[in-house]
Amino acid sequence: MNTVLITGATSGIGLQLAQDYLAQGDRVVVCGRNPIALSEFDNVGDKAETLQFDVTNTAATVNALAEMRSQPNIWIFNAGNCEYVEQGLLDAELIRRVFDTNFIGLVNSLQAAQPLFKSGDQVVVVGSISSEVALPRAEAYGASKAAVSYLARTLQMTLAPKNIKVSVVYPGFVKTPLTDRNTFEMPMIVSAEQASRAIRRGIEKQSAYIYFPARFTSILRLIGVLPYRWQNLLTQKLLKG
Repeated sequence: MNTVLITGATSGIGLQLAQDYLAQGDRVVVCGRNPIALSEFDNVGDKAETLQFDVTNTAATVNALAEMRSQPNIWIFNAGNCEYVEQGLLDAELIRRVFDTNFIGLVNSLQAAQPLFKSGDQVVVVGSISSEVALPRAEAYGASKAAVSYLARTLQMTLAPKNIKVSVVYPGFVKTPLTDRNTFEMPMIVSAEQASRAIRRGIEKQSAYIYFPARFTSILRLIGVLPYRWQNLLTQKLLKG
């Protein structure tokens, strides 16, 4: 039986992961900001431990994990947010909000968790395929996820001597309350159930990189090896089609 900590576990992919790990008999540390959503896990007994905190608050994150009763062996850092930049009009506050959750929130979570890491643990960081190819309107989100990817890939090297494996997740579009707000077509979108299945399978295999859906992320990865000018032309065509 595993003990799995999941940040951002009260909605979307994180919620589905928490439900699926509990369904297969694992213990889950469910982390989130929303006390009402967290209370939904009260009926599963001692299989679920809930921690309420905001990952953008360093002290709250450190204190919450320091008070945790469980000892996870799988750490899934999933908390994230997305806001789009319209017509290329940059907004520093918007970009700061996205980075505060997606990148600084990840750093806060890792800072709080790292004293608890032990040999054999798996650390899973949820990024985005948008970090590998520039996408329209994703100036803030894509840049934050590029920072996430770089940090996670660095941790793969620095944590390896401690026998701690790091996996980076690169999802395409996933149907969640966050993407339900999107007003544009999302090619090859998958369900949260499909996303959870892909992530859990990748964790079980201890895959360093977890990409899904396979076809969409493969197309973008192939585009990513081309010259930037070609990348822009092909990406715009793919997203319009």
